[in-house]
Amino acid sequence: MNKTPRGNRLHIALLGRTNVGKSSFLNMITGQDVSIISSIPGTTTDVVEKAMELLPIGPVLFLDTAGFDDKSTLANLRLKKTYNVFNRADVAVLLLEPEVWTDYEEEILKETQKREIPLIAIINKIDLKEPSNNFINQLRSRIGQVVIISALDKKNRDNYVNAFKTQLLKICPPDFLQPPPLIGDLLPPSGLAVLVVPIDLEAPKGRLILPQVQTIRDTLDNDAAALVVKERELAHILNILKIKPNIVVCDSQVVLKMCADTPKGIPATTFSILFSRYKGDLIEQAKGAAHIEALKTGDKVLIAEGCTHHPIEDDIGRVKIPRWLRQFVGSDLQIDFYAGRDYPDNLGEYKLVIHCGACTLNRREMLERIQMAKEVGVPITNYGISISLLQGVLKRTLSPFPAALIAFEKELEKIKCH
Repeated sequence: MNKTPRGNRLHIALLGRTNVGKSSFLNMITGQDVSIISSIPGTTTDVVEKAMELLPIGPVLFLDTAGFDDKSTLANLRLKKTYNVFNRADVAVLLLEPEVWTDYEEEILKETQKREIPLIAIINKIDLKEPSNNFINQLRSRIGQVVIISALDKKNRDNYVNAFKTQLLKICPPDFLQPPPLIGDLLPPSGLAVLVVPIDLEAPKGRLILPQVQTIRDTLDNDAAALVVKERELAHILNILKIKPNIVVCDSQVVLKMCADTPKGIPATTFSILFSRYKGDLIEQAKGAAHIEALKTGDKVLIAEGCTHHPIEDDIGRVKIPRWLRQFVGSDLQIDFYAGRDYPDNLGEYKLVIHCGACTLNRREMLERIQMAKEVGVPITNYGISISLLQGVLKRTLSPFPAALIAFEKELEKIKCH
């Protein structure tokens, strides 16, 4: 757990035609042979991921993709994976050769503009041909950030890497230079957060899960203290504390007990709700939860997870939430499950999307998923918000976030009026 989680890293997509030097560029930046280099077009098949610390930016994840003009036997599969990278990219890097601009480069530029992904142009292979001033100026007028390199020139590597960092800092999304708060803004200096962590079948052996670890770290980073307890000790701990904690945060599975054991004057929420704000859009997902009230027999619900894992006997996403949903609605629903990087093409067929807390996704990817649902008119919420609603305590767990609570209540009123 001593490495920055992939979902918290700045995701940088390397894009371009085959054999323009995407893999060479990645190897130059990392100083390692991460990607295979070959003069044969289409050497990169699957997306190659490389995590590293790129100072002064911080933790990043490079995504080396297959060429856009790949004409090999597996080209369609490779291109689909390459296009999926647009959903993950916080920043895009377009590799190109001097004096060459084709329909493929134009397509990449238009796609990044459509998705509002910041773009840097890298003119590579200047050891073979120098780009003209006219070519450079045209790129600068259309893209803005242009770096001129020879990825194989080890002598000038430091200069090229620094030039790239300079341009990257100019367009780096503010979320990464100033991350959104996880819990720190809910705690005064020297404040106290009580974190309720159940140790059950879903708890990994010998360690805490990622959202819990990140919440502890953010608490410490903000000069506050974290007290970690199991749910059955919560009432006793709150009773013997000399001061009231500033907030109590629990795993969503024990939210009913947490709310019952925590005095009403103490703010209370869940890890999943914290992550809705940290990784996505809490207000939009709070509004989405209101639509659980409108579900009826036969409606389709999508339960989506950002990672793939082997579901256990009483899995939260595949067993508990579906059971609670059916009990709440009082009739049967059609519930589908999607896990990993894929998102269904038929999103518009669903009445509701319930997404996980997105601890393994970066913020842009989660926001992209929320936006995709909004574009087809499907409300989206997350595990923690929906569980709190299904357990009848959502107003309590949203109370630390007044704007989200108001948005939920307004959406609920709108649904009831219809």
